[in-house]
Amino acid sequence: MTKILIIGSKGMLGQELIKVFTGGDYEVTAWDLENIDITDKSQVEIRIGDQKPEVVINATGYNAVDKAEESEEFELAKKVNGYGPGYLAETAKKLGAVFVNYSSDYVFDGEKKEGYKEEDQLSPVSKYGESKALGEKEVREKSDRYYIVRLQKLFGKPAQSQTAKKSFFETMLNLAETREELDGVDEELANFTYAPDLAKQTKYLIENKLPYGVYHITNEGHPVTWYGAAKILFDITGKKVKLNQVPSDKFSPRPAKRPKYSILLNTKLPPLRPWDEALKEFLKK
Repeated sequence: MTKILIIGSKGMLGQELIKVFTGGDYEVTAWDLENIDITDKSQVEIRIGDQKPEVVINATGYNAVDKAEESEEFELAKKVNGYGPGYLAETAKKLGAVFVNYSSDYVFDGEKKEGYKEEDQLSPVSKYGESKALGEKEVREKSDRYYIVRLQKLFGKPAQSQTAKKSFFETMLNLAETREELDGVDEELANFTYAPDLAKQTKYLIENKLPYGVYHITNEGHPVTWYGAAKILFDITGKKVKLNQVPSDKFSPRPAKRPKYSILLNTKLPPLRPWDEALKEFLKK
């Protein structure tokens, strides 16, 4: 039995990771905020050292993109997205464990219309992006048996925490229940990532003992803006909502700059199904 520790177990991705690793050849331990504070180095060393896992997966994350522009919030983002993963990676290395950490398309500036490959240079344009880039740097420096997985626009079954952020599709469906007209930002061209598919591909990465390093895992398909995604959502569901195509500044100036084109190009793994196919499965549940 391979001992695997999943941290962030109540999140949208964490709960899917538990599903794919439970049973078979794995002994799963699932932790969330009440079990460990990844920003406390000594706690990380003691708690995980006692557990002695062979694989550590970090599915935690600070994702308040606009709030991260505030100085105090940026410090918190750096702890959760940056230094915390570094502590986990360092502890995993001491135990001889494989370490998996998730990053974001926001580590890029969004100027490359053709998209970004795994080895492209990082150039974040927001404090949130800087915190994720810091996490990548920390993991690279502290571990030699790591997988850094970049994803974008995650959606799936809501997280178990009441304070958790809802996915874009869930938010739009909820709004459509009470409004006849909605605005969709026609910016940020990218694909979506379905949490169950990401969890399965993470398992594939580990079980096939692929070379350590950076991987892009998103669903395939035609990249879309938020407006384009909402249009497809309402076409699939048959919701009769008037959808307006608007620029991001329609929603007042947002503190954080977003990458305009942040398509993550997967050059290393078998492709996942198109995101709109995954969306149809999500809507059936």
